[in-house]
Amino acid sequence: MADHMHADPALQLAARFLHVTALVVGFGSVLAVDWFAVLWLLGRRRLSDVLQTACGLQVPIWLGLAGLAVSGLFLHPDLTSPLTRVKLGLVLAITFNGLYAHWLGQRLGRCRDDARVPRRLLIQSGVAATVSQLGWWGATLIGFVNSQS
Repeated sequence: MADHMHADPALQLAARFLHVTALVVGFGSVLAVDWFAVLWLLGRRRLSDVLQTACGLQVPIWLGLAGLAVSGLFLHPDLTSPLTRVKLGLVLAITFNGLYAHWLGQRLGRCRDDARVPRRLLIQSGVAATVSQLGWWGATLIGFVNSQS
């Protein structure tokens, strides 16, 4: 769709602002959830705290991701650029990983705070968090590099 969007300079400026705002909202929320997860792993929070935080930040995460996708349409991305294609692949990976993380959160919700989380579920959650972080940081870095050219 981005090839068919023709935004004047004012609309592009607004889209750039919305893009940065959506990044702050979405990625910032992901960082908050992951920070609470690290605190849980260190024994400084309960699992229920992590799950409550994740549940409370789901809407901002998804709104941020959607805002990035919609505002990105108006930024005239160079779809022939290998870096842009990698970025789009990372955004797709983030999206599917987010759905997977939601499913994992439901499974983690069945664990009580005083019970040990099954090793397999812990590993799956760690992989999902790693994919999320690599995807968000990677897409952000590529967006920054692309904005400089």
